[in-house]
Amino acid sequence: MNDLNWVAVTPEIVLLGMACLVALLDLFVTSKRRTATYLLTLLTLAVVGGLHLCALDNATPVYAMQKMVMTDPMGHLLALSATIAVAASLVYAQVYAGDRELLVGELFTLSLFALLGISIMIIAHNFLSIYLGLELMSLSLYALVALRRDHAQSTEAAMKYFVLGALASGFLLYGMSMMYGATGSLDLAQVYKVTLSGAANPQVMAFGLVFIVSGLAFKLGVVPFHMWVPDVYQGAPTAVTLMVAGAPKLAAFAITIRLLVEGLINTANDWQQMLLILSVASMALGNLAAIAQTNLKRMLAYSGIAQLGFMLLGFVPTVIAGNTVSAGNGYSSALFYVLTYVLTTLGTFGMVMLLSRPGFESEQISDLAGLNKRSPMLAGVMAVFMFSLAGIPPTVGFYAKLAVLQSLITTNSPLLLQISIVAVLLSLVGAFYYLRIIKVMYFDEPKDLTPIVDGGSARLLLSFNALTVLALGILPSGLMTLCAQVITRSLASY
Repeated sequence: MNDLNWVAVTPEIVLLGMACLVALLDLFVTSKRRTATYLLTLLTLAVVGGLHLCALDNATPVYAMQKMVMTDPMGHLLALSATIAVAASLVYAQVYAGDRELLVGELFTLSLFALLGISIMIIAHNFLSIYLGLELMSLSLYALVALRRDHAQSTEAAMKYFVLGALASGFLLYGMSMMYGATGSLDLAQVYKVTLSGAANPQVMAFGLVFIVSGLAFKLGVVPFHMWVPDVYQGAPTAVTLMVAGAPKLAAFAITIRLLVEGLINTANDWQQMLLILSVASMALGNLAAIAQTNLKRMLAYSGIAQLGFMLLGFVPTVIAGNTVSAGNGYSSALFYVLTYVLTTLGTFGMVMLLSRPGFESEQISDLAGLNKRSPMLAGVMAVFMFSLAGIPPTVGFYAKLAVLQSLITTNSPLLLQISIVAVLLSLVGAFYYLRIIKVMYFDEPKDLTPIVDGGSARLLLSFNALTVLALGILPSGLMTLCAQVITRSLASY
């Protein structure tokens, strides 16, 4: 087998080449709307997405770059989803960014480089390649958050994100270095073999694991490493907030699977307890803090903390007496959850951008008052997203929550049954602030009678986004089966 295997990383090579090309060609674009750059970026994302889609059926994992990376079905599904998320974010952002002089070449170039970092994280099979992808994604996102250089709130958000992000990267890097000291290898497959044999130093492993879980928790934005999330969501331009809230969550899920499941599954009893605590704390704090928010973006930030806390429950079911069924169900339900959460988040922030106009950011919950009287279609679309986030049928959010709860209950563990009950009760708390938005849209009198500007392609995409949330809620089995298949294929060699 060729140690480099360039074919396996074709999507990433295309993405890198086109990101550089977009950066160069944008120098010659004079239009304020950056139409040529925008279309070339979308074409690039379509090609990269097509390459991942074509490779999705590959049943066996393929190593490349001297085993630094590994492409497998799960990786292609996550990379495809991340590509779609970035493309949708740019479509939603086109009018919004153009009205605020944010439609510059850097927006497209940094978005492509952030996606490249995400793709590397998703296919990484070595501590070094994971960290390389993480830093490429993070540095691109820091720059995007600070894109409005004359806006104090955006600059402050970027500084907070950068300082706390550097701290979290240090945690993760220190944890990886301890794992290297304990196992003598940077390769995840070799780390798995050493931990299986029991040759690794248990004390060093335990300390390394704590630092790795802390770094992952920051990237996921869960308690107690959530401090940056509300400030960055609120301070960044909404177009950039969507970039931070969407595709990077898929990358964080991917490295959680790569590090904890593929590399450190033999220490599962330790990291599952940590994830359980992080999960319950995130659901409790996220849902309770969201109730008090009046800013819509800040409320969605706390909502995201709670949602990702719920997703982490999927990592808690363990291998019981050699039976991997419970663990597999948990991981596939977590994958289903994070995919559908990102899908719903895209539409929610897309709606915030569509309702904004020059000189007015539709960021307060009160700004949605009487939306049904101004545009029944947009109010209905927003209601679908809120119902999905609340976990109310027939939206896909209900089945995502149900899948995670089923993976816990079927373990027949008394503790996990109790945790399931706690998760349901905290979800009921969360339903309050989602339903409050629907109440504001349908029952409050509109404060702003300004006509809603036709967003063109953004409005069309919003409708499609809402229909997808409904369709996957009515017929969830296809995506659920796909998630189960890719998890099974990806972990078959372990």
